[in-house]
Amino acid sequence: MLIDSHCHLDFPDFAADLPDVIARAKAAGVAGMLTISTRVAKADTYRAIAEAHAEVWYTIGTHPHGAAEEPDVAAGTIADIAEANPRCVGIGEAGLDYHYADAAPEAVQERVLRAHIEASRRAGLPLIIHARDADDHMERVLTDEMGRSPFRAVLHCFSSGRRLAEAGVELGLFVSFSGIVTFRRSHDLRDIARRVPLDRILVETDAPFLAPEPHRGRTNEPAYTADTARSLAETLGLSAEDIARITTANFFALFDKAAGTRPSAA
Repeated sequence: MLIDSHCHLDFPDFAADLPDVIARAKAAGVAGMLTISTRVAKADTYRAIAEAHAEVWYTIGTHPHGAAEEPDVAAGTIADIAEANPRCVGIGEAGLDYHYADAAPEAVQERVLRAHIEASRRAGLPLIIHARDADDHMERVLTDEMGRSPFRAVLHCFSSGRRLAEAGVELGLFVSFSGIVTFRRSHDLRDIARRVPLDRILVETDAPFLAPEPHRGRTNEPAYTADTARSLAETLGLSAEDIARITTANFFALFDKAAGTRPSAA
């Protein structure tokens, strides 16, 4: 069985048929899904989804695209929300994204990221890191913060350069691969995947975005974790069963709080 370690089940794409989306995931061998927060203000929404579906856990945090909307959410507030519910198993996603010209200022994004790192430490929960077009800055922040006090984290939907992957592994982070790894031109990313230790690899959809082959152009959904996992297995010279076993074990090693509400199939 597989775990989709990163999806967004609160997005409008799934509003009309979320029970069917979850049923399709289970039919495809995806036993659990982690729905990821983009705004702390929406904590009740994520909690309601997770409490309504035994296969779903959630996180709490501010996506870098929302850093200007929630620039001053305190680490203690984030940690308190996370600790209050058994189905909230992680912090984030938070990070640095310099792809868009109208993004929040770099200083604001960094401040929000560092607050989430502190929340991760306080709650004892892993941080989901978003990094886009910010490799050098992200490496500096992570290295600095890890030197201050360790925390657990995953570089999600990895599509950055080899150096950030190596730095992340050196710092003890996990690396999660999405449907991008299935794309025909993602040769460099597949090469990076081959260099990540097997005990640090996760698999995800980032649904509703980035549908893997052969579903490109469609709304992504957790069921397609199986396609990404299959491609990753081929890249690494493993069987589909092996990659499912490895990535599921890695998920519960990182998101250990989720083990307390683990679906029976996972």
